[in-house]
Amino acid sequence: MNNRGTKMKFNKWTLGLAAVGAVSLTSVAQAEEKMNVLQTAMTSTTISGYVDTSIQYNPGPGTQDFTPGYSFGGPAKANGFNLNVVQLSIAKALDESEWASGYRADLWFGPDANTLNTTSTLGGNTGDVAIRQAYVALRTPVGNGIDWKIGVMDGMIGYETLTDGANPNMTRSYGFTIEPTTQTGLAGTYRFCDTVSASFGIANEVGATVNQRAVPPSWKAYTGSIALTAPSNWSWLAGSTLYSGFITGFDETATGARNNYYVG
Repeated sequence: MNNRGTKMKFNKWTLGLAAVGAVSLTSVAQAEEKMNVLQTAMTSTTISGYVDTSIQYNPGPGTQDFTPGYSFGGPAKANGFNLNVVQLSIAKALDESEWASGYRADLWFGPDANTLNTTSTLGGNTGDVAIRQAYVALRTPVGNGIDWKIGVMDGMIGYETLTDGANPNMTRSYGFTIEPTTQTGLAGTYRFCDTVSASFGIANEVGATVNQRAVPPSWKAYTGSIALTAPSNWSWLAGSTLYSGFITGFDETATGARNNYYVG
């Protein structure tokens, strides 16, 4: 049997049901076509994640009370075993086409989700659940191509990341503790060549609350960065990157602009 130019194969059970009028071969063929479309779409989607745990012991009596209050650490994790966070990621990466599209969602579960605190403006923290990232990705064929993100995304500045295992140290720096880590907005990245790239963006505010507006709402936060990567013929410096970035803008407290700058 041919359907829209595609040869369809049916098993004996399907043919038997069709013979007694229980099913229609046309409906079966259409269902199989829809499944093929779904399977094609799913092949470009990846599901991944990780579980982050830790053991921390501070020798000496009373040390738990004097642990520095750095992000995702501090007295609550001292002298014991910890589940930090479980991340579940669902993503479709941009392909090589000029008008590529994709998406990414990073969901957090566990105590660190409460620290990240990307709560929605519709309500408070629901307990051990947070959205780390959730954005749509697009590419526009301008020059070498601009890759866009719109939604909730990690901040641009700093050498540390929200992913524990990607950081050089188990603990985090004071700079990471005070800098914005997540924004809701629009960001673009453009690579001029293999050694020079730049990113820029606009967000509702500098804070992490999803969909939160600054005061007044017309004020926004602005961010940008530039990265210079040493070429392969630069001996021991090859692959090293000089990076500079900033974020400036307002939040919901109406206390004036907040400015963060980074060079590393």
